[in-house]
Amino acid sequence: MKKVIIITGASRGIGREVSKYLAREGNIVIANYNKSEKQAIELKEELKKENIKIDIFKADVSKREEVKEMIKFVISKFGKIDVLINNAGISEVKMFTDVTDEDWNRIINTNLYSAFCMTQEVLENMVHNKKGCIINISSIWGMVGSSCEAIYSISKAGIDALTKSLAKELGPSNIRVNSIAPGIIDTTMNNMLSEEDINDITSNIPLGKIGSTLDIAKCIKWIIEDEYTTGQIISVNGGWVIT
Repeated sequence: MKKVIIITGASRGIGREVSKYLAREGNIVIANYNKSEKQAIELKEELKKENIKIDIFKADVSKREEVKEMIKFVISKFGKIDVLINNAGISEVKMFTDVTDEDWNRIINTNLYSAFCMTQEVLENMVHNKKGCIINISSIWGMVGSSCEAIYSISKAGIDALTKSLAKELGPSNIRVNSIAPGIIDTTMNNMLSEEDINDITSNIPLGKIGSTLDIAKCIKWIIEDEYTTGQIISVNGGWVIT
């Protein structure tokens, strides 16, 4: 059965791959973007060439009113929301002592508040329907922390705490909540890494390679189809961190 799926931050990286993968599986995908309109349109056109239709929707998911407008659009067009994938995220590498209030607000609002806001706004429909699946894209750094990415790590640790709390709260309503915590994935967010950096990292990964966005998309598909997994932080990291 087709699922109605909202994916935030869907125009690039993991979100883009997940949008394509789930749309090709026959789902109804609403791909959210904010500033990357060109990439969002390209995503829609790429799938259109395969006779696959998706909706793209511009909204800053760190702003409540824009989130409300997106949810209203989805409910009015499709009548329900089956899956929410909170993927929108940004990072900045700098020493903790150099982090400004502006840095803090920008990263926390984009990475953590957006998940809080999106989740609150979809829950009325999910609770009414007594079913739903929420998947938060966290990070390995939310589990173990990252030097020079303290605020990013904090935001992702918050995502994991939100996941665990909501899994307990929403389980009686048949709503599952899980996090995926990727390791090093081949996306533009990691473009700052040199070839030497990548080689150093992969030498410490048991599988001997960094991950792909497709690896994350496949994991998300499994979580959507599963009916008994909730409250879990699933780290797709090639064995780099085993807890």
